[in-house]
Amino acid sequence: MTRCDDPVVLDQWYAVCSELELGEGLISTRLLGVDLDCVLGVDGSPSVRADGQVLPVRRRYGFVWTTMGSPAGDVFDIAEALEPDRRYVQCGWVTMRTSPGRVVENFLDMAHFPFVHSGILGGEANTEVAKYEWEVRRDVDEVWATNCRFFQPQVSAASDGAFAQLTYRVPAPYMVMLYRVSPSDPSRLDAIALFIQPIEEELCRAQPVMYLVDPVSEHTDLLQFEQVIFLQDRIIVENQRPLLLPLAPRDEFPTRADGSSVGYRRWLRAKGLRWGTVPSDSAAKRGVRA
Repeated sequence: MTRCDDPVVLDQWYAVCSELELGEGLISTRLLGVDLDCVLGVDGSPSVRADGQVLPVRRRYGFVWTTMGSPAGDVFDIAEALEPDRRYVQCGWVTMRTSPGRVVENFLDMAHFPFVHSGILGGEANTEVAKYEWEVRRDVDEVWATNCRFFQPQVSAASDGAFAQLTYRVPAPYMVMLYRVSPSDPSRLDAIALFIQPIEEELCRAQPVMYLVDPVSEHTDLLQFEQVIFLQDRIIVENQRPLLLPLAPRDEFPTRADGSSVGYRRWLRAKGLRWGTVPSDSAAKRGVRA
């Protein structure tokens, strides 16, 4: 276990505990190879310490965020978090023995829906990933995939099968979001964020957080729906090899359906990100493949 020395990774904000957890007492966790202690002060403000030093803290979206570097900006915006009529659902932390980049790519991947989430997000009768667009939005330095469509037998906890209209957003190297035309109100978008906490290069935990337009579903139904999907995903990402994310263009060979992953990897390479990825020289020697 080694500390991260990659400035691209260090200069980011990470959610390290929920405020609900913190209300129960001291939270000991780990970020980028370093042990952290998270506590509430006497004034009710959270504090995060590492190696006896106080780290910067932000309170966003019901979570405590910190950084071990010097981020150029603040925690990314989730506009839907400001809309009071949305259902807000924290889905719980899931620990995975894989790299955080693999978790992001799995979230972006629609091709696995029919096989991993059969009967929920896909089915073997509809396996084609229709053409979609991806881009790096230079003004905000984010990766977006738009005009995504996929037939889903159960689009949400309260809806039947339909073609889901999806948009994906990567606002930070190890954060990712999904926007979905709401089955309850097609004029609005449901938003699902995935907050990833990198613990070590091949170990992380993640929590889906949902902002839904759904006035009818029970909270437990919303929670169970997302937890089932994410636990199915954990089996896949933990069995991918290598666990680290290959970034060299010829390390793994993409298909047309992998456009968002191609864009994501190019974006990471352009940043010079190294931590959590396969070193290019060792990848070439091992002949890494998907």
